[in-house]
Amino acid sequence: MSVRPLSPGSRRPEAVDVTQTAPPSTTRTPAPRRAGRIHRAWFAAAVAFVTIIGAAAFASLPGLLIEPLHAEFDWSRGTIGFAVSVNLALYGLTAPFAAALMDRFGIRRVVALALTVIAGGSLATVWMTAPWQLVLYWGVLVGLGSGSMALAFAATVTNRWFTARRGLVTGILTAAGASGQLIFLPLLSWLVEHHGWRPAAVTVSLAALSVVPFVWLLLRDHPADVGLAPYGGAYADKPAPVPGAARRAVGVLLKAARTGPFWLLAGTFAICGASTNGLVKTHFVPAAHDHGMPVTAAAGLLAVIGVFDVLGTIASGWFTDRFAPRRLLAVYYALRGVSLLFLPVLLAPSVHPPMVFFIVFYGLDWVATVPPTIALCREHYGEDSAIVFGWVLASHQVGAALVAFLGGVARDAFGSYDLVWYAAGGLCAMAALMAMVIRRPAATTATTAPAATAVAR
Repeated sequence: MSVRPLSPGSRRPEAVDVTQTAPPSTTRTPAPRRAGRIHRAWFAAAVAFVTIIGAAAFASLPGLLIEPLHAEFDWSRGTIGFAVSVNLALYGLTAPFAAALMDRFGIRRVVALALTVIAGGSLATVWMTAPWQLVLYWGVLVGLGSGSMALAFAATVTNRWFTARRGLVTGILTAAGASGQLIFLPLLSWLVEHHGWRPAAVTVSLAALSVVPFVWLLLRDHPADVGLAPYGGAYADKPAPVPGAARRAVGVLLKAARTGPFWLLAGTFAICGASTNGLVKTHFVPAAHDHGMPVTAAAGLLAVIGVFDVLGTIASGWFTDRFAPRRLLAVYYALRGVSLLFLPVLLAPSVHPPMVFFIVFYGLDWVATVPPTIALCREHYGEDSAIVFGWVLASHQVGAALVAFLGGVARDAFGSYDLVWYAAGGLCAMAALMAMVIRRPAATTATTAPAATAVAR
């Protein structure tokens, strides 16, 4: 029997007995109910948004730690950068396994545990006295926790709760990280400047813990848990838990690695991570401080990037619902590369109009690459797209980790970050060319073109 897709906000009629026709691979779920005015999927997206905001504090701190830790412990910037690189690498490498664990144990359990691990790791840094402890607490524990609720979390929520408006919702959830940066970065920089880095680390720990009850009480794993169809889709029973999370994650990787689009997406996203989290988020504040700019002013500029990142990412999600994702990626990477080539001549002791223009321009492009990247994963890999995106995100964080480490090494060796900015600009130009090589699957093109046209209208 064919199933007719429902319109956004609707639910499947109660007269249909889905429990009698559910395939053996699904679990028994509540009977579908009639829709309310606002679809529950939007509440799931709102909970995910607030969760990502609350957890974003940990992402705001690494760039603020380099100078205080160097001053207090006399650790080299390369040593501190190595701890940050471990954090960034694990953030990405954990993501595909976390997506598989969410299929096995549910979103709520995985995210609540991840937030608790982040809180513990951040709090433990208060008592550290040796570099290996920084690597363990901030690099390993916070890296594992943050990776378990990385962008793969946003992709999982979007894939489960939405059929229509996926690009827009992906953009909104991606922007949540920037919103958290906007909220926490000025506060953390003020704490570091006036009270030291330890109160800032405690603040990160408390922020992560405060979100745990919110996640546990309000977030649901699947629309069928509350008797709903996904927004814009047809009702389906909740799938049974998928055992062997690690095996599945590795299996999906091996399958995807035999396809060309995976390597192009992984390569472009590695450059994305190198030019954002690894470079600007980690090294912009110390680089600006090298030119005489106060730490609070430099951190304030990063917060402004967060403001425009929200606008740029939501707009990118809207564009992704209407235009070819590969072309959007090519434009985003090309513009980012050009902006980075100009940055070395813009750094100065004070904030001036050309620097403000760079901050606005770069902010609009910061993670605008995420919605079209997720869309391309969905086009090519279907039901496995969240896990595939987790592996693509792993490449993003490996790229970020390399530049976080090498940027510190370059600063120690040359006394300047200029070479790193120019190299990142060149890499972005390479990513733009790689994005244009990606093609849509022939079957997907044929079956989705009418839908895309309808959305465009």
